[in-house]
Amino acid sequence: MTILHISAVKSWGGGENHIETLCYELKQSNPEIRNIVLCVENNLFHQRLNETQIEFQTAPLAYNLDLRFSFKIIALCKSEKVDLIHIHDPSAIALAILADKFSNLPPFIFSKKTSFPIKDKKLTLYKYNYHKIKKYLCVSEETRRITLESIKDKDKVITVYQGTSITNKSSETDFLLRDKFGIDESKKIVGIIGNHIRAKNLETFIETVNIIVNVKKITNIIFVQIGSFTNRTKDLITKVQELKLENYIHFLGYVPKASNFIPQFDALLMTSQSEGIPEVIFESFYHKKPVISTNVGGIAEILEDDINGILTLKQNPEMLSEKIIYLFNNKELEEKFITISYQKLITNFTASVMAQKTLKEYKNILNGN
Repeated sequence: MTILHISAVKSWGGGENHIETLCYELKQSNPEIRNIVLCVENNLFHQRLNETQIEFQTAPLAYNLDLRFSFKIIALCKSEKVDLIHIHDPSAIALAILADKFSNLPPFIFSKKTSFPIKDKKLTLYKYNYHKIKKYLCVSEETRRITLESIKDKDKVITVYQGTSITNKSSETDFLLRDKFGIDESKKIVGIIGNHIRAKNLETFIETVNIIVNVKKITNIIFVQIGSFTNRTKDLITKVQELKLENYIHFLGYVPKASNFIPQFDALLMTSQSEGIPEVIFESFYHKKPVISTNVGGIAEILEDDINGILTLKQNPEMLSEKIIYLFNNKELEEKFITISYQKLITNFTASVMAQKTLKEYKNILNGN
């Protein structure tokens, strides 16, 4: 079986990490399954794949419906005798459909990784309901619920939780956060991992830190944010400067293998206003670090408030600030959270579980089920 994974994303984020994890896991467990990734040339995902042993190809994508990318899909399907196309983002659906208009492609399977509703527009609904899409793999029950609202054939929509690999984790980094930013051992480090995009709502993150530092006058917690800069970054940095938080918030930008820094955190913070299920939470479970997160998307399906982590309302910096302080004032809670979270990960949310469930769907499609 040969699977062509298509990504039309030009950055690096959780979706691309999912592709890498899935391909790595299938290579280890099922070497008879050949996985080829097609990504945008000369972008972060391309750079990342260069450092792996995953088989991949690239194509230019200068604009949304760049025919060169679609023709590369056609060429690969013919030359590599592709059995199934696994599409990993909405832009890639459109490019695959365009390719299918020129050449009869193999069946599609689509991974829905966010909890954004599908827009109620004729062309968008046509794209998501394209007849070649035989199955929709949603990363959470919440994502599945939202997806069902727009998909005609409800039986095609299922949940396959993302998972994280437990065989290739590392804590190796080029530098230590405490050394780089001069953070004293007496201070706690709260890590935030996510690109500077609207869904991550880093504005709420900054407001949360402002309450902790400038309102509550707590100065022993330092926040390190890791993720690619975007056109939102300038305003975020300006806000930090206006609130005089430069000594408490450090923006690291994009770094390869950002999750390797998690062992240097005292806790992981997520202030998102929209999510599927972020793999960084699973990675924090693995590295035994407590998680404080907004209750959005499918996060509540893996993180139970006051059982194995802390959940708050979205866009509520007052509550987030209170919960961060609450966590660090209750050491026994930290131990409880990380113990239960690690066990949940090992039992339900490993890359191995995800890969085998995904492989089962590949086989079902190819067997006509």
